[in-house]
Amino acid sequence: MSTDLDPVLALRDVSVRVDGAVILERIDWAVTPGQRWVVLGPNGAGKTTLMRLAALQLHPSSGSIDLLGRRLGTVDVRTLRRRVGLVSPAVTEMLRPTMSCADLVVSAVYGALVPWWLQVTDDDRAAAAAALDRFGVLHLADRAFGTLSSGERQRTLLARALVTDPDLVLLDEPMAGLDLGAREALVGDLGALADDPGTAPIVLVTHHAEEIPPGFTHGLVLGGGEIVAGGPIEAVLTDTTLSAAFGIELAVSREADRWRAVARQPVPGCGVRDGLHDGRGARTRPR
Repeated sequence: MSTDLDPVLALRDVSVRVDGAVILERIDWAVTPGQRWVVLGPNGAGKTTLMRLAALQLHPSSGSIDLLGRRLGTVDVRTLRRRVGLVSPAVTEMLRPTMSCADLVVSAVYGALVPWWLQVTDDDRAAAAAALDRFGVLHLADRAFGTLSSGERQRTLLARALVTDPDLVLLDEPMAGLDLGAREALVGDLGALADDPGTAPIVLVTHHAEEIPPGFTHGLVLGGGEIVAGGPIEAVLTDTTLSAAFGIELAVSREADRWRAVARQPVPGCGVRDGLHDGRGARTRPR
């Protein structure tokens, strides 16, 4: 019998190898009800692969994955996938830019990419409208998805991910490509989502500590395909942990429930390349 403390997602001794290369190595990780996880790490750390495993889009080379008490490899994953709300660049690329936002959201009710052959009900349409309204984009319901700004797209994708009231929410770099204003607006949306006790467990992938919304409770730091640290966010997001993962000396701070990580000194090889410096710190004339 399952309980409220049983993991929603559990990876046990999971490894992923592709053509002999190790992508993830011996991952032990569990997400339980009420938790809000942020997954941090540099490019190539294995973050997106981890999200593909969690969304049951990829089988591990070894180890086991349990989602909602069911073991991957013993169940029809199509049924379980519908219980996961997913925002990822891979899914976005498969969506038709000419589709209206309303159609884009309602298609998720059936786990589809388009709604045209589905028997969509009035209740489905109402659920899609409510999801769009939740993220402040109901007025865009009839607009083509491809005409939206980056921030509007991400809010519409969040509505799509939440329309089915999923049991697990996976957000793979939702702030990527957003300008400062759109990023801060989305951070606020995700903070409100995290504070809502009715929201399923959330896993957010990002490169940047500044993108962690208020209310997130746990952190998982990856480096080189392995777990550097995992657990309560205050214990995980430290100078030592993030410096080890990113390979540079970082100073990590927290103020008003927002995180920040900066290099303790300039990183070699990252000088200005705008024509105003000569590479040795001297000013030069713009051409």
